[in-house]
Amino acid sequence: MTPPESMRLDKWLWCARFYKTRSLAVEEIGKGRVTVNGANAKAARELRVGDTVALRQGPVARTVVVQALSAMRGPAPVAQQLYTETAESQAARAQAAEQRRLAPEPAASLHEGRPTKRDRRDIERVQRDWGSRWSASIDD
Repeated sequence: MTPPESMRLDKWLWCARFYKTRSLAVEEIGKGRVTVNGANAKAARELRVGDTVALRQGPVARTVVVQALSAMRGPAPVAQQLYTETAESQAARAQAAEQRRLAPEPAASLHEGRPTKRDRRDIERVQRDWGSRWSASIDD
């Protein structure tokens, strides 16, 4: 069976295993997260060998060049032969992964749950002291 000369963008994204289902691929294309040769595309756009596809999978942005077309979805090693990722895209993904690794834990900025009894008393004391004031200026 000879590979097709062109195929739908959504089907190629599914065959290349960028998205788990074709409907997810169509949804991402509709949201404008997939471009072909620098232009927004529709799901039915015909994709050819040599086209450049830029896509976003969650926080990960990728730019790939179409190397082959496949009539069916195959295993991951075969799917990876359908495209090559650009060097700039690989470097950007590596940098983004490093930034995520070095980023502080979001939960670390939160205080430990509810205020304690001492915390509540401090809050109430501050509110009581400021209760009759309407501004932060000192009145003489």
